[in-house]
Amino acid sequence: MLRTLKKKIDHFVLFVEFSLKNALSDERGIGTVEMILILVVLIGLVLIFKDSLTELVGDIFETITDQAGEV
Repeated sequence: MLRTLKKKIDHFVLFVEFSLKNALSDERGIGTVEMILILVVLIGLVLIFKDSLTELVGDIFETITDQAGEV
């Protein structure tokens, strides 16, 4: 019984090693991970600077509206 358990553990370790090597050498998923990280950073920045961005966009649209009447 102990021998069977050791074989199962050995097979599991080999499977994990193979999976990790395969995952690390596969570059197809890197683009997805990068996009997710970029989106997380952008969402974080928007949440941090929400008030400032809202004020900035409001000022820009106010300037556009004021200058559109002059044209």
